Formats: sequence, structure tokens, C-alpha cells
Amino acid sequence: MPLEKFKLDGKVAIVTGAGKGLGKQMAIALAEAGADIVGTAHSSAAGLEETKAEVAKRGRAFVSVKADLTKKEEIDHVVNQAVKAFERIDIVINNAGTIQRNSVLEFTEQEWDEVIELNSKALFFLSQKSGQLMKAKNIKGNIINIASLRVFQGGTNVVSYSASKGAVASITKSLANELAEFGIRVNAIAPGYMETNITKPYRQNPETNQYILSRTPLGRWGKPEDLDGVVVFLASEASGFITGEIIVVDGGWLIR
Repeated sequence: MPLEKFKLDGKVAIVTGAGKGLGKQMAIALAEAGADIVGTAHSSAAGLEETKAEVAKRGRAFVSVKADLTKKEEIDHVVNQAVKAFERIDIVINNAGTIQRNSVLEFTEQEWDEVIELNSKALFFLSQKSGQLMKAKNIKGNIINIASLRVFQGGTNVVSYSASKGAVASITKSLANELAEFGIRVNAIAPGYMETNITKPYRQNPETNQYILSRTPLGRWGKPEDLDGVVVFLASEASGFITGEIIVVDGGWLIR
């Protein structure tokens, strides 16, 4: 049966930024499909507890790891904790990210480095560490990166974020090329305008909110659960011949 291919029974997934927003919802979706979860957060321990409770409702295990992913030794710690708890990693969701807003003429070095360090550098090194483990254990795993519409559009006042997400797209393709020989697939999801903390300033501005709604063919903001289907699809054998792709989930924003 085709639906059998979507099952993740016996799989283990690392989800970064699992304490809130898209990361929290994707962790829940993967648990719903049968995966055990290792969830990370930088500071939101309370958020991880909420995610853990939701995963437990689905009958799956959840391990919380507080980590600053901009430090490579803490990335190693996340992977080591996953192996200690479950002896394997099958799925990595590189979701953790941040944003800084400023004019390109006023952008500071700190604003640049803070975003690049987490959004692209940390993503690469967690993928690398996880890929090494998958290769060593002969696990045909899946790495799923969270990109953005900024892969395709520059945006305004978010230059470091746009640069970091452009890097995510290129890293995704490079990893997909080099890891394919080990049966490891690497793809990315590019969400549109979703109801998250990052978009809160836009949603609270009546003019910007109306523009985004009018510019989106489906006429609404995306919700975290709108990623449930695509993340389970990419994490499962249902997408077994897909790698190096960036799947846009944007309510039609890019086609208008």
C-alpha cells in the first residue's frame, strides 16, 4: 500500500529549534508518523517540555537537548545524545534559525555574523556530523533543511537572512551530490509567509499584513501544520527518488 511508505516507525529524528513554531510542529508530525525525536533549543526549555508532551501523546519518545548550535562542540553533543538515547539517527531537520532586520547601509558585523553562524554554518556542521554517523552505521538517512522564499527573492532589510538562506539552498544541493553514494538524501523546504515569531512584525502591521494576504493566491498566512505533509514525505520512503530539491510551501506566493 502506498501509505506504508510514509511510515517512520523505528526512525529517530533530530529537530533543531523544536521548542516553538515550525520546529515544534514538525517534531509532532514526525512523531505522528512513528519517529522518536531528539529536540534541541537554545533557551526555550519550557517549549521543549511542551513539544515532549505532544510527542508522548503520539506514543513516541522525546529527548531534550539544550544547545547553542553556533558552537561545534555543542553540535557534537546533540549527535552524541541522540546516539546515547537511540543508537542511531535517521532524520535531521535543520530548522533552527534567526533573523536581523536593518538597512543594507546600516547593517552591522554582529548582525551579519549572528545570522550566518546559526542559519548556514551550524546547519552544515550538524549535517556533516549526522552524515558521518549515517555512513558509519550504513543508515540511508534523510537530511531536511529549512530554507525560505528568500532563496528566490532578495527581500528588504534582511540581507544576512537572505544570504544565509541562499547558502542553505546551495549547501542542500552540495550535500545531496556528495552523500547520495551512501544512500543519504538531502532536501529543503522553503516556507512562505507562515504564522511564526519571525513574521509577527509583518502580521501586526495592518498595511503589510493586507499586502501579504492579497499577494498570496490562497489568501491566508501559512500555519505550522501546513508543513506536516511535506516534512513526513521528505523524511520517508515515499520520496525515495528525490534529493537535492527545494520544495516551496507558500500558498502560491511565487507564482503571482
